[in-house]
Amino acid sequence: MSEKFVLLEVTNGVALVTMDRKPVNALNREMRRQLVATFDAIADRDDIRCAVLTGTGTVFCAGADLKDRPDSEVAGDFLDHNRITRETGNAIRECSKPVIAAINGTALGAGLGLAAACDILYASENATVGMPEINVGLAGGASMLKTLFGRSTLRRMFFTGQRLTAEELLKRNVIEDVVSEKDLLPVAMALATEIASKAPLATIYAKRAANMVDVMPQRDAYRFEQEFTVALSRTEDAKEARMAFLEKRAPVFKGR
Repeated sequence: MSEKFVLLEVTNGVALVTMDRKPVNALNREMRRQLVATFDAIADRDDIRCAVLTGTGTVFCAGADLKDRPDSEVAGDFLDHNRITRETGNAIRECSKPVIAAINGTALGAGLGLAAACDILYASENATVGMPEINVGLAGGASMLKTLFGRSTLRRMFFTGQRLTAEELLKRNVIEDVVSEKDLLPVAMALATEIASKAPLATIYAKRAANMVDVMPQRDAYRFEQEFTVALSRTEDAKEARMAFLEKRAPVFKGR
């Protein structure tokens, strides 16, 4: 039986996903497969409405485990490695539920890619991020950096491996806030709980719409969003939300 590298706890509609591969939560193929399976399950579970991703200790994720490189002498090994590498981030990005990153320390290379795949980012005061693959003769993921940084910062980080601190991320509006190590998880969980209190179907559509506007022209994306609004307006939850507003009470959502 495989060692457990990804822990999942569910409380009041919020999934806490903790990477737990000591000492620095470096990603090997088995850990990646567990992350994909975990976020696929979150996407499919009705009792989960939002997720928080963090790591154990003082490192969010140090990136790919260099001891787990594919074997060029084995046919198909690089393809297998690259596929699971891509799908690790995609499982988070394509998860139907919003995912909040609680970056509890260093996030490098593929670890920064995991954070970039999340919807909302918080960082602890000791957090730093970087794409250091250039320092070991490789090229990292500029496509991941592009979702967070402007052209010049992207290329500087990509070509040099330089890191940014949590305060620098906040200055660039990359993250929501910098908080103390002890407050990081409570702050992220509080926002996740607020998101989990919203209408479940509306949240799923909102996540889908947010992903679309990243890659579609504004005109086309907004047209699809309007179609979502029409579909949602016919749900029981939308009617309940309107009645609750008029009656000045908290809505009771049923996810339909």
